[in-house]
Amino acid sequence: MTMAAALNASLRASMERDSQVLLMGEDIGKLGGVFRITEGLQKDFGEHRVIDTPLAESGIVGTAIGLAVSGYRPVVEIQFDAFVYPAYDQIVTQLAKLHSRTGGTQPLPVTIRIPYGGGIGSPEHHSESPEAVFGHHAGLRLMTASDPHSAYWVMQEAIRSDDPVIVFEPKRRYWMRGEVDTEAAEPLGAARILAEGTDVTLVTYGPLTPVAQTVVTQAAELGISVELVDLLSLNPLGLDLLEESVKRTGRLVIGHEAPTFLGMGAELSARMVERAFYHLEAPIARVGGFHLPYPPSRMEEHYLPDLDRLLDAVEDVMTH
Repeated sequence: MTMAAALNASLRASMERDSQVLLMGEDIGKLGGVFRITEGLQKDFGEHRVIDTPLAESGIVGTAIGLAVSGYRPVVEIQFDAFVYPAYDQIVTQLAKLHSRTGGTQPLPVTIRIPYGGGIGSPEHHSESPEAVFGHHAGLRLMTASDPHSAYWVMQEAIRSDDPVIVFEPKRRYWMRGEVDTEAAEPLGAARILAEGTDVTLVTYGPLTPVAQTVVTQAAELGISVELVDLLSLNPLGLDLLEESVKRTGRLVIGHEAPTFLGMGAELSARMVERAFYHLEAPIARVGGFHLPYPPSRMEEHYLPDLDRLLDAVEDVMTH
């Protein structure tokens, strides 16, 4: 199924399993959301569980916090990534801190769904990657997915969590297809190895993972064996698995769509220097967006990391 269909199926399964799960967001009911992720759910579960809200992100998240305190498990949709900023105050000063503020007595099972990243030709404010902005704040779990199977299970884990979780959904991958095992018994974990290799570790997540999979194939034709690590949790990070991989290969390339300046790659790089310094055979390379406002859609192909930029980084670390 497509990633969009997998997310829809995961939301449906969660609502069937737990009557306290409800959905909130702009145009998610009758329309089924801009990307049709919630299509058909209001028809089947009713307007009291799939709620079309006003265009007021701060009010949506604030209401979700009140519902969570009252025993519900609200799943909030932010229509586009940059639209989350009106709700920033509610998320980082209330949602992220209430568990600590109450001495651990008050769980906050709120899931915030954010379509993120570029690649779909959107106008301004529709193609951001704000994961590092929220990763800085303790108290929030951050998760993402890179294919339909991981999307299904990441959403399941997020909704089951008693902690607030932000799920970053790579919007340009909503239409990618893949097998989904809805009966999988093993949890996905914070990170997973998608391709084993011996020369270079390439770590990425979300929308860039399919590009990285092509890098693995192209690098093999050049005689370079790339191990691909796919992050599913961005806070906490899957550092143990990544450390093991880097110690095996001795080289690390980090890729993500967001700007490299103060991005997730900076934290990953610093942690691997702390954990695996004596195993590194080359400087760590980071490949990402530029430290610029996201460009108009006709220029985004020059902004987004692509196969060539990732492959160049892989080849470069092999020269050391």
